[in-house]
Amino acid sequence: MLSYLLARAGLKVVVIEKHPDFLRDFRGDTIHPSTLEIMHQLGLLDELLALPHQRAEKLQAEVAGEEVTMADFSRLPVQCRFIAFMPQWDFLNFLADKAAQFPGFTLLQSTAFDDFLYEKGEISGVQALQGNEKWVVRTSLVIGADGRNSQVKAQAGLTGKSFGAPRDVLWFRLDKQPDDPEWGMGHKGPKQNFIVIDRGDYWQCGYTIQKGQFEALKAAGLEVLINAIAQVAPFSAARMAEVDEWEKLKLLSTRIDRLDRWMKTGVLCIGDAAHAMSPIGGVGVNLAIQDAVATANMLTSPLLKGNVTLRDLQKVQQRRQFPTVATQFLQIKMSGGKRKRTTPSKVPQLINRFPFLRHLFGRLIGLGFRTEKPQHL
Repeated sequence: MLSYLLARAGLKVVVIEKHPDFLRDFRGDTIHPSTLEIMHQLGLLDELLALPHQRAEKLQAEVAGEEVTMADFSRLPVQCRFIAFMPQWDFLNFLADKAAQFPGFTLLQSTAFDDFLYEKGEISGVQALQGNEKWVVRTSLVIGADGRNSQVKAQAGLTGKSFGAPRDVLWFRLDKQPDDPEWGMGHKGPKQNFIVIDRGDYWQCGYTIQKGQFEALKAAGLEVLINAIAQVAPFSAARMAEVDEWEKLKLLSTRIDRLDRWMKTGVLCIGDAAHAMSPIGGVGVNLAIQDAVATANMLTSPLLKGNVTLRDLQKVQQRRQFPTVATQFLQIKMSGGKRKRTTPSKVPQLINRFPFLRHLFGRLIGLGFRTEKPQHL
């Protein structure tokens, strides 16, 4: 997204992607109303939504055997009042194709970041590896958008704080059957630790476990795990038999952390590289998109002038710090093991008694704490 915006503004941008493509399963595939609004503002929405996707106008949860609308997007002041579920590789390919229409955009795939280049003690570009071949890219600014295990962050020596996360998620898929109910996205099961996402011809399912429990589950055997999942899943044990080997389970080790400083002279981290999010609400991708728009808004002019200062980079963090901290605060409260849990049977009563809560949650999940609008269009 950031490279698209910068290239659109007339800048030269090189994107280094270590994989040959964007095809990875069980990534963040939720495109929230905040991101869809940006696509609308860029004039790209209709083309994006022409790609295969599913929509969720509400987020549902089963609590104490009762179906509850936990978040409702129907009153959001935006063009799209729904979450679009689209494979992330389709979204990334779409953005890459759009960025490629600008002469200043270059995408280097199968190319891994190796180290920074330095001139007079300051970062002046990167060295990258494409197989056995070394690439040198000289630039006035390096953006680390390489995820929670960011090598840019590590090489730059940027440090931060980890707030932990008490649970991990096991992802897998189940084929759809003709008599399956219509579910969009939500938590199912008596303990709310089974996640269901409609992916068109299959269900993307998630089963939450205690952090670090996976090896013990493997030692106990796959049959024991499948039986445990079946007890909280809305699917029969016979349906769960589709998961017949460990390779069909993908472990997502969740964490919540953020950098103290997102930058140093010549380098800036955004998205998960700056602040890893819990999968709660599927907000990570959308916060990263907001980071990208804010970065483009604040740095396009300095970049065009060829003079990006440390102060310019600090302004990006200052702009995005509040929504990051506020979102992580809510995620920590929602996932913290030491919190006092509301009695499950009272949750539906609370939501039903105060209907505005589902719209409030819809706004917090759908739009977040601060939205960004692309400038320099």
